[in-house]
Amino acid sequence: MARQERDHGAGVAVREPAGRRVLGAAVFGSGMAMLDGTIVTVALPRIGADLDVPLSDLQWTLNAYMLTLAGLILLGGGLGDRYGRRRVFVIGVIWFTLASLLCGIAPNGNALIAARALQGVGGALLTPGSLALIQATFRPGERAKAVGLWSGLGGVATACGPFLGGWLVDGPGWRWIFFINVPFALVVLVLTRGVPESRDWDASGRFDVLGAALAALALGGVTYALIQRTVWVAAVGVVVGALFVLRERRAPRPMLPLDVFRSRLFTAANLVTLCLYAAIGGVFFLLPTQLQNGLGYSALTAGVATLPTTLLMTALSGPAGALAQRIGPRLPMTVGPLIAAAGLLLLHRVHPGGSYWTTILPGVVVQGLGMSLFVAPLTATVLASLEDRRAGVASGVNNAAARVAQLFAVAALPLVIGLSTDDYRDAGAVDAAFGRAVLVCAGLMAVGALVSWFTVPGELVQAEKGREDGRRPGGERPAAPQCRTHCAVSSPPLEPGPHHDRAR
Repeated sequence: MARQERDHGAGVAVREPAGRRVLGAAVFGSGMAMLDGTIVTVALPRIGADLDVPLSDLQWTLNAYMLTLAGLILLGGGLGDRYGRRRVFVIGVIWFTLASLLCGIAPNGNALIAARALQGVGGALLTPGSLALIQATFRPGERAKAVGLWSGLGGVATACGPFLGGWLVDGPGWRWIFFINVPFALVVLVLTRGVPESRDWDASGRFDVLGAALAALALGGVTYALIQRTVWVAAVGVVVGALFVLRERRAPRPMLPLDVFRSRLFTAANLVTLCLYAAIGGVFFLLPTQLQNGLGYSALTAGVATLPTTLLMTALSGPAGALAQRIGPRLPMTVGPLIAAAGLLLLHRVHPGGSYWTTILPGVVVQGLGMSLFVAPLTATVLASLEDRRAGVASGVNNAAARVAQLFAVAALPLVIGLSTDDYRDAGAVDAAFGRAVLVCAGLMAVGALVSWFTVPGELVQAEKGREDGRRPGGERPAAPQCRTHCAVSSPPLEPGPHHDRAR
């Protein structure tokens, strides 16, 4: 107990110099990973032209990163609890930065893909580590404020991605979208020098390394099969996936506790997440290619063209969450995807020679409005679907589900719409494929809306201990998500669990 109290201490406040250092380190650290979610897609057409690689290499440039990130992010927080949150966070920042340097100097597509996979490992360490660092360092009364600032400023970093990526690609070159992480990392390392270490002294048992390996192999196998169009690899991936489920059912400390899916509401919310984030991942993968290779935009112009979506999400996610707290999540989670689907249908009118103001802007604005409406209610639904003590697990699983959805969308969508090999270089082929893609993504949004309408309750109440079905007599309202402002293009925001509030 003495060690726990020494680690926890009185904590710091946001206004104190120590608090500002911790918050700055967490924001700059996680901001590197959040920026990656929007900055790389803008550079893909230029990467393909410079390295002379097929579309499959561009798919792997995104998916190699998402594969390791999705497969390991559930373990990232556990490593910090066991070995020290500051230590694991710093390791993640250094790892991410070194991998970024390897990405920047990659001489060919294979080297870039390998470096991106390593970069995802660093992202899996620093993303949950930044949030855990805040929860462990700030005093209880300051944590919600600190987490809110962390998520809001991280949303700003994500929103800056398209503009910054386009500016770098058109200026010093696409390699600088990776080199830009170096100064951010140096700032983080300086800020964390005085941050106290904290850990969970009660953490025991072995990590589920086998589960993480099986998950990565299963995701990688299915992804490879979709990109390379190889049936037997898909079968291997499915078999490995089944082994992963068996492992998680028997593991004493599973990476993915399967009992959370006994909650019908939790399962339904994650099904909605899969639909919505598959659509988001698909359209943000192909829209920059359509704008640059199909319409002839520069990288900077393409980045600015998509900026309204991210700006709207950053500005409106907070008010949308407050609205959902008043009227319940069902309506926002149904209407929001339908509005986003309408925005995607408007993008179906984007063709060479069309005006930005009459074809592209209406689509990205309507899409952004719809996405702003459903992200915060989705997070609140996930948190309310399980016991309060499992909020961190609920958020982590939901975050990983969104990344898996985008992983499969990037792998499968070109196959579905008939875009392959070097077609992405041909303006006519890109234009035709993009028109089919937005219809597919709009359909996924509509399916998510349909699932929400029939499975999400009109008013949320926190699941009580022993009854993880999303209902509790008495109708108590669950706590609102602490991440109230967020640009959730890559995934729903990670939320801290109440277990972080206990002395470590």
